[in-house]
Amino acid sequence: MRKNTPSSSALSRRGLLSAAAMGGLGLLTRQAMGETIDFHVPGGPSTRPMTTTYPEKGRMIVQRTRPPWLETPFDVFDQGVFTPNNQHFVSWHWATFPTSVDVNTFALKIHGLVERPQSLSLQELMYDLPRFEIAAVSQCAGNSRLYARPRAAGAQWANGSMSNALYTGVRLKDVLDRAGVKSGAGHVLFGGLDEPVLPEAPKFVKSLSLDHARDGEVMLAFAMNGEQLPMLNGFPLKLIVPGWSAVYWIKMLNDIEVMDHSDPSVWTTRSYRVPDTPNYTVRPEQTGYGMIPITRNLPRSFVTNLKPGETIPVGAPQLVRGIAFGGDHGVAAVDLSLDGGRSWQPTMLGRDEGTYGFRQWQTTISLPGRGARTVMTRCTNTDRVMQPMQRVWNPGGYLANQVETVDLVAA
Repeated sequence: MRKNTPSSSALSRRGLLSAAAMGGLGLLTRQAMGETIDFHVPGGPSTRPMTTTYPEKGRMIVQRTRPPWLETPFDVFDQGVFTPNNQHFVSWHWATFPTSVDVNTFALKIHGLVERPQSLSLQELMYDLPRFEIAAVSQCAGNSRLYARPRAAGAQWANGSMSNALYTGVRLKDVLDRAGVKSGAGHVLFGGLDEPVLPEAPKFVKSLSLDHARDGEVMLAFAMNGEQLPMLNGFPLKLIVPGWSAVYWIKMLNDIEVMDHSDPSVWTTRSYRVPDTPNYTVRPEQTGYGMIPITRNLPRSFVTNLKPGETIPVGAPQLVRGIAFGGDHGVAAVDLSLDGGRSWQPTMLGRDEGTYGFRQWQTTISLPGRGARTVMTRCTNTDRVMQPMQRVWNPGGYLANQVETVDLVAA
């Protein structure tokens, strides 16, 4: 079942630039929310409103309205490996990001330790540099925080603050080469058009090592799934860091600074950090552990065609289908267990659309007796990293990737 595959070959540079010229959209502030969804999770509120009122967005789960945090409904992930642009999740740090962008005056500045400081227009980026495409999962570091036990502070995302897309743009390496990186440089800092709500608040920035920035896969995207970036997902330019947490994927990117030192901002030194422990997991009462910045995604897998509590016929063949991604590596295997993890059976992997993207898998099961049964799925990536059986817990509710379960009823 392979749907929603973007046709990137039909995307012309001239056509995209024409589309970009229409990118000055105003964002609706009113919320027409009648439908709700209940995730039935203990430990706190778990009901969320649904909305269809945001420009360029379809039906979404509302986590917050200012700034907008919109979650992808989980049934979307059963429709194919590429998440439609109008249901790609949304998360901003500050509510003051622009609601329109003039593509004729927009410029990307590259400065700092460079030989030739640049101020590149969208037209220069689209026409003067080689085009590059890559499929990659964008996943919030707090995806699945709703299921933390006990609950962790932060946005109470279910499993939908992740999306997969085919991104089109230019390699960051080519942009840096055009500017000419000076000797002594070691880090690259990125900022966007969003600004802090208060003057004393810190601007949201993130950085990469120079070697990572120049690895040939980190890119500046001006399109996703064969169409221009939606405003809410970073139009007109977005930093794509394949295999790394979405916190590094700076939206409305307009500033690149090459530096000789690491990022001193609060977003690296104090925020978005996890325990320096196996699987980034600690006990709620535990103290005395070190903290490190969040970086790479981890392998994950999900059942997408069956819902928790669903009833299936006893003894009849039942298709089980889902998606997986390997984090910062490809998917090597997805296995399924019906006996609490004592034994595992392999599943059949679907087409590989790229190292960093979703990959579909499927298998057939048969439940021999009536009653409750739990299906477990486990992804192993090509670096032999496997989802842990132990539930991941840390104070930030970050990087949950334990083996997922779906409770079914055989009748």
